[in-house]
Amino acid sequence: MYISVNNIKCNAIHFTGIFGSGMSAIAQYLAWKGVSVSGSDRLIDAPDSSKVKNCLISCGCKIFPQDGSGISEATSALCVSTAIEESNPDIAQARKLGIAILHRSDVLAALVRESRSIAVAGTSGKSTVTAIIFELLTACGKSPSLISGAGLRSLEQKGMIGNAFCGESDILVIEADESDGTLVKYSPYASVILNISKDHKPQEEVFKMFEQLIEQSKWSAINADDEGLSELKSTTTFGWDDSADFKGIKTKLEAMQSIITVDGQDYTLPIPGVHNASNLLAALCVCKHFGCDSKQLAQGSANYKGVDRRFSITRTASGVTVIDDFAHNPEKIRAAVETAKNLSEKIIAVYQPHGFGPTRFLKNEYAETFKDIFRDDDKLCLLPIYYAGGTATKDICSQDIINLMGDVDFNAIAVNDRDEAVEFIRNNAAPDSCVILMGARDPSLSGFARKITEIF
Repeated sequence: MYISVNNIKCNAIHFTGIFGSGMSAIAQYLAWKGVSVSGSDRLIDAPDSSKVKNCLISCGCKIFPQDGSGISEATSALCVSTAIEESNPDIAQARKLGIAILHRSDVLAALVRESRSIAVAGTSGKSTVTAIIFELLTACGKSPSLISGAGLRSLEQKGMIGNAFCGESDILVIEADESDGTLVKYSPYASVILNISKDHKPQEEVFKMFEQLIEQSKWSAINADDEGLSELKSTTTFGWDDSADFKGIKTKLEAMQSIITVDGQDYTLPIPGVHNASNLLAALCVCKHFGCDSKQLAQGSANYKGVDRRFSITRTASGVTVIDDFAHNPEKIRAAVETAKNLSEKIIAVYQPHGFGPTRFLKNEYAETFKDIFRDDDKLCLLPIYYAGGTATKDICSQDIINLMGDVDFNAIAVNDRDEAVEFIRNNAAPDSCVILMGARDPSLSGFARKITEIF
């Protein structure tokens, strides 16, 4: 089997950085489809990567050190992401052998064109809505495929990485990321735009990308409640506002679940938060367009298992609640913290900024958001900025964000390492406290969340 990418017939693709969430998802999908897949990763021997490595091997992917040894004349193309630098040994070997180098988004765009695909876009909530749509379509017997940026617990429970699945129908649900500007390459059957806020790029630039994605889609839906999207022209709209074509009612938002009503049918989602109620509404809007039955959708939403590191809650023996969450921009942090406040009046927030460039871009918004969402009894602990490798101008640190906040009523510190963070948590947590760990990109954060949990 082969896939045609940019007019190149590829029957053997090598992925540099194959353990990354976006790369491993495509690699698995292609392997299941019969394409010969190999890959390398700089974290090949890291304990936190062992599960991903073993799952890739089990579905037929060959894993190599990141030294060019996995690339031969039999390799059709090398697949890289934006994070891979020109100096990488795999790239050098591919150039030496005259092998085509493709961006991850070009490979995904080719898969999107081959399928009746659903692209989920927005600056917040993409992984969750992608997961909910996939789960609901599955519950309704549509047998969809999935390529996402996060692991679904329902798939993890089957021994999979959880960020990809190969179904029997032509429906493919994908997460369309705006962070590197590549979502404009996709021409899906359907697209859904969730929201817009300052994240990786200026809002005006992101709006134009969303506009182009809609133009390249046969059907589209946008969030009527987000004023930033109001000038987009779409097939339909969803929201709580009366102006929405697909209107929902926030029936009951509880500490551990959300219940919404659409056209007289109640839908329960076993995760909390106003933002997750909106995520469910967006997913229902899409699934209704694909002909799903209301009662089957209601059963599917009630059985939703969630996504890895998306408000993952653990109740400890000592009464402390620990939450592990992927929040990494101001709006996501606000949503996560406000949802956590429904569980406890005492919040200990631990945040690891992801990358020097994004932190520099959002430093003022971070400071303003922290000042707005935290109160007297709350605690904020900033970990050192996560460095993923490569070239980066390291002219900013977490202490700079603390300094930007000025005088605040709550306790806010920047620590030198995770050991200091653990001590901060241990010294400030009480039986009714809620510790919420937030951050993205770093695969070791889940392990750190477990370490925090073990304290209590």
